[in-house]
Amino acid sequence: MKILLVTIALLLLAVAGIAIKIWAKKDGKFAGTCASQNPHLNKEGEACGYCGKMPENCENQASVS
Repeated sequence: MKILLVTIALLLLAVAGIAIKIWAKKDGKFAGTCASQNPHLNKEGEACGYCGKMPENCENQASVS
């Protein structure tokens, strides 16, 4: 029973953290959610599997340092 309560508390904490992040962000949007924007994950420059955009067409392009 103790493990169940700890698990539920941790899940509630995680959901609250995500909710606070959405609330704090402008327009509730996460920047750079497409994997095609990350040059380390998309070395061949392929289109995003979720939205279909090419890396150069994404609104918030990630920069390589």
